[in-house]
Amino acid sequence: MAANPTTESGLDLSWLNLYDEPASATPGKKGMTLKEINLGQYGEVARKGGDMTTRLRGVHPRPDAQRFGPNYQSKADVWSENCVMLYEEAVQRQWSSARDIPWDTLQELPDEIERAMCQLCTMLTEVEFIAGDVPGQWMPFVSAQDFEAGLFLMSQIMDEARHTDVFRKRALANGGGLLAQGANLGLRTLIEARDFTEMSVLMHVQAEGFVQSMFRMGELIGQTDAEKRIFRMSAQDESRHLAFGVMHLKYVLDTEPERREEIHHYLDKAEGDASGGGSGDVTFPPVFESLCILLGGGVDKFDEGLQKFLLLRKRQINEYLHRLEVAGLGDRRQRVGPLFAQFVDPV
Repeated sequence: MAANPTTESGLDLSWLNLYDEPASATPGKKGMTLKEINLGQYGEVARKGGDMTTRLRGVHPRPDAQRFGPNYQSKADVWSENCVMLYEEAVQRQWSSARDIPWDTLQELPDEIERAMCQLCTMLTEVEFIAGDVPGQWMPFVSAQDFEAGLFLMSQIMDEARHTDVFRKRALANGGGLLAQGANLGLRTLIEARDFTEMSVLMHVQAEGFVQSMFRMGELIGQTDAEKRIFRMSAQDESRHLAFGVMHLKYVLDTEPERREEIHHYLDKAEGDASGGGSGDVTFPPVFESLCILLGGGVDKFDEGLQKFLLLRKRQINEYLHRLEVAGLGDRRQRVGPLFAQFVDPV
């Protein structure tokens, strides 16, 4: 039954009649998640064109609503099929660098080991700060129709803030300090991206993938339980960012295959920059030498550490190509840059 749109006092209550499709969501196994409220006119399948206002999917439009500026009108520009699940996981798996890291396990280390760890943490502090800053630049361009993608980016910013926090704390917690700043060549490439997909491919799929490969070697790099926990917890977060990027790229290639060569062009440039000694890359000399010292167990075992470093580099490149293959860009293997190609496993 329709509600009376007016009252004796003349109030216009016509908004009471907007509920032409009642919604009743039921909590699932993980509670009232975004999946449970994707119903009818509020679900992803009901997506309509954006209008540059803040009208979220399912909200009735208002003729005099003000625009907030240009945003993406195509779903493919920002969407990833797993962003709903990834956002829920991010919310449920937040951790605290103050409470959840066993800082009491830090112990005095040989000078070269402590300084190597501090140099690595210096690089990661810079990298993770930029990794939070970059998606923040793109938040205004995500249409409210695709708000789940925006929510995921917000969770990533929170993750990266925590990573910046925890690596800075480690650098300052055990007698060391922040050391050499990098040239930031690779990081500049991320900031200079002019399209969301360009940014996502370069940051989520490539740059964060390289960092993730290093985090997953945390058991070898870390010297104490605190460091090992830092790398494990950070890797857990980083996995979500990679998953978003891979599935976003897959969605773009599935729905807009004409963009394939454009994306190859982004990677052509980035692969050159990522090999040029930027602070976000393990070939930056102080970071390369620090990793060799940490992996080998000291300056006197540098050669042993170098062999492990080469395995790390090989792992980074091949995991990167695997992610591109999963996304539908398997032909990248045939045109990967020369400084990467030397590490590529034969098919």
